[in-house]
Amino acid sequence: MEIPIPDNKKLILFDGVCNLCDSSVQYIIKHDKSDVFRFAALQSEIGMQIIEKHNIDTKKTDSILLYVPNKGIDYKSTAALKIAFHLGFPINLMALFLIVPAFIRNWVYDFIAKNRYKWYGKKEACMIPTPELKSKFLD
Repeated sequence: MEIPIPDNKKLILFDGVCNLCDSSVQYIIKHDKSDVFRFAALQSEIGMQIIEKHNIDTKKTDSILLYVPNKGIDYKSTAALKIAFHLGFPINLMALFLIVPAFIRNWVYDFIAKNRYKWYGKKEACMIPTPELKSKFLD
């Protein structure tokens, strides 16, 4: 199955029912001045296809993935920091944390991910993008 994303774009897979994830996607859209990113919920058809194709255990990785055509998938804090790198100053400075070993970064990431529904809430259904944003989302 070919993933329908241009080679010059990166696909962010996010938890479509998570309020924190939804807010993060809105932030990324607002600050993605170079139009680098496309989006799909983990629960969407394309999200499930990528999860299946790459044998991702959603019990271990269930909040954010960064899929780059011809390069593969980044998970957890690595995905978040690589996304931040493309968002302009000052948020792009967060990418400096990539020098911190992943097991340390992911410990913090996992703590936040584990508590995100309790702290930020959960929706009944995935976000429906506005007509203006529809082109940034893959089904």
